[in-house]
Amino acid sequence: MIVRIMGEGQVRVDDANLAELNGLDDELLDEMEGGDAEGFRRTLVALLDAVRRLGTPLPDAALEPSDLILPSDDATLEEVRALLGDDGLIPG
Repeated sequence: MIVRIMGEGQVRVDDANLAELNGLDDELLDEMEGGDAEGFRRTLVALLDAVRRLGTPLPDAALEPSDLILPSDDATLEEVRALLGDDGLIPG
């Protein structure tokens, strides 16, 4: 799976790691629904860190279609709500 982190670039993440990412995504959705801005910030950073840790960055010149686009780590709860609706970040 190719993941784009807005403002950073693309990362290739093995599908075997989706369970870990989905768990963080579920937690992020719960925090969004509950309006927990502090928990949202913590979990968004954890999700992005997991993608960076589990993935392999693609060269800047690579133009692969992204399977998933994640917001940058400075995105607000309101900005991410507007991006997502109720779908979550990780397709599931």
